[in-house]
Amino acid sequence: MRKDYIDRFIRYAQINTRSDSNSTTIPSTPAQWDFVVMLKKELEEIGCVDVFTNPDNGFVMGTLKGNTDKQVSPIGFIAHVDTADFNAENIQPKIIENYDGGIIMLDPSTHTTLDPVVFPNLKNYVGHTLITTDGTTLLGADDKAGITAIIEALRFLASHPEIIHGDVRVAFGPDEEIGVGANRFDVKAFNTDFAYTVDGSYKGQIEYECFNAAAATIIITGISVHPGTAKDKMINAFKLAMEFDAHLPQDEVPEKTSGREGFFLCTSMTSTIEDATMHYIIRDHDKEKFLAKKAKMLEIKELLLSKYPKAKIEVVIKDSYYNMADKIKEDMRSVDLAKEAMHALNITPIIEPIRGGTDGSKITFMGINTPNLFTGGENFHGKYEFLSVDDGLECVQTIVKMIELHATK
Repeated sequence: MRKDYIDRFIRYAQINTRSDSNSTTIPSTPAQWDFVVMLKKELEEIGCVDVFTNPDNGFVMGTLKGNTDKQVSPIGFIAHVDTADFNAENIQPKIIENYDGGIIMLDPSTHTTLDPVVFPNLKNYVGHTLITTDGTTLLGADDKAGITAIIEALRFLASHPEIIHGDVRVAFGPDEEIGVGANRFDVKAFNTDFAYTVDGSYKGQIEYECFNAAAATIIITGISVHPGTAKDKMINAFKLAMEFDAHLPQDEVPEKTSGREGFFLCTSMTSTIEDATMHYIIRDHDKEKFLAKKAKMLEIKELLLSKYPKAKIEVVIKDSYYNMADKIKEDMRSVDLAKEAMHALNITPIIEPIRGGTDGSKITFMGINTPNLFTGGENFHGKYEFLSVDDGLECVQTIVKMIELHATK
């Protein structure tokens, strides 16, 4: 399995499936659809049935049929085919056998290295086989490591009929990295009590708590007049934008928060004297604090309008996704099964909140509880990304064990 896992991951990683937030197509890039079609064929070759692609949402779904007469509810596994907003052209993965804990040279021409002084997490992988970038692209372990693990688990089950299991549903889809992939996920077609996104990081992660998330757009209209005659007339939209941001809690920003602490983040701003537009993301795990953060935006608007009555300020807030823990805590079977499987494999479960969101958060609120599992990758979304083959194989084993244990329930 080890060679098959490595060969499959590298083959997938070398396909540029970067998504595009400016696109209006589904998927957002043609290469993602080509990859989905390829995965359809590979699922069929494994022996999956009812395999189909859906051009309306960009997903491929299929089922590995159970081999038991016992009534076992289907279990599902999901991964995304796209990669993040970083160079994904001409990906050339490098294999580091038996990593010694030292500095890994990625690109000698630019002296780009993976240095354990900069990335202390590397020390956790001494003795592992690592797959890295060549220092010029991302790797794509997020989430091709997840796709690889799911398919290798299916292949293992198909070749080991002595392992009793029920139906296993799988789905691979687009555009997770730009936040729209799961918007059209077909929960009726998937038809499971619960499922898992295989889209996490280091070994043992079980993530079932994520941010509540919203996007806020602030549009400020000031008054532009000649600066020589501006006294008591000019309202500088740029200055109002800076003042708006200054009224937000200055410690509630990503660079000063961790764990379950939420934040405001201004992701972009364009401005002239007369017009300013600011884009924010708002995050918090706690629902009440999330609501308070959104309310804070509106409070600042009213404060500035009272100070500058001739200005125009519009605040548009749109929710993006919600904390899936609010749903999963009502039915913890998915989390309990993952923990049981990991304990059976002597893997220590690490349950921690996601400081972000996954397709699983949206799918959970569509009706299928979908926590997130580890893949063995780290440093996602850039040239310092790497994948532990050893931990990736443990992900495969965890999926197989979960499917096996589920059939005994």
